[in-house]
Amino acid sequence: MGTTTGEETLMGAPMPPDNPRLVAARSGDREAFDRLTEPYRHELQVHCYRMLGSLLDAEDVVQETLLKAWRKLDTYQARASLRAWLYKIATNTCLDALSAGRRRGLPYGLYPEAARGAEALPPVTDPIWIEPFPDACLAPSPHSPEARYEAREAITLAFVAALQSLPPRQRAVLILRDVLGWGAGEVGELLELSPSAVYSALYRARRALERAHHGADLARLRPKPTEPGQDELLRRYVQAWETADVDGLIRLLKEDATFGMPPLPSWHRGPEAIRDFVLRHVLDGEASGRWKLLQTRASAESSDREKNR
Repeated sequence: MGTTTGEETLMGAPMPPDNPRLVAARSGDREAFDRLTEPYRHELQVHCYRMLGSLLDAEDVVQETLLKAWRKLDTYQARASLRAWLYKIATNTCLDALSAGRRRGLPYGLYPEAARGAEALPPVTDPIWIEPFPDACLAPSPHSPEARYEAREAITLAFVAALQSLPPRQRAVLILRDVLGWGAGEVGELLELSPSAVYSALYRARRALERAHHGADLARLRPKPTEPGQDELLRRYVQAWETADVDGLIRLLKEDATFGMPPLPSWHRGPEAIRDFVLRHVLDGEASGRWKLLQTRASAESSDREKNR
């Protein structure tokens, strides 16, 4: 890999075969292997999260990736960077996992909009929901260059949900090309595709995302900048939940607001439909003080996690 100087920078320089840690690791020194691979663990976790939509699944795949790398270290050709070799193992492990399971999503992507006044569907406890990625885990990586999407922008729920709608191989191509900025040759070698097949898959993936978002530029999937007065709106939102002020909560919503609460698959659009659902299923009865909201940050966007007190 690394057919040009620029691409070698993105992929990382090939490792000399006489690198002392590599030699020691090949001789069975697990500590030397861990020192070689630990610098890449975090970015592999983020990469696998984008592929799978689940932090827990991503952690499992990274563990499996490192185990495979340890067992197959004698097959590592130092012509490529260790980073590229680990990404190849991780990406193909993700593809194997995706071929065996149902894609993850958010309620509005997996189920039709609920009719107003309809009973809520029973919870779905199968692992089909996209999980937020804690911002605390978004430590910067010196190996992740800026590309079409900033690293933080490429971890938002909207972007990750859009990725899950793509066929797995198209998903991998788009992440490697548009998020990580790898060249077509590198992506082709990793996925065992010709450069023309890489360009074709990338074109289809981009078009699919644009169609899913009504032809808008994919920039709309990026987090919106903080607006003046947002802190005050957030304070009022939290207060409305904690005091069970449904009318106050609904006044904060825009006309096109949507509301879902996984694992419930039901979701609702518009203030009045949301009001009906909240009154019947969330803040029913004597609900003041039932909820305690704690501010947290996930998926590169501020959010409030609702927790039952």
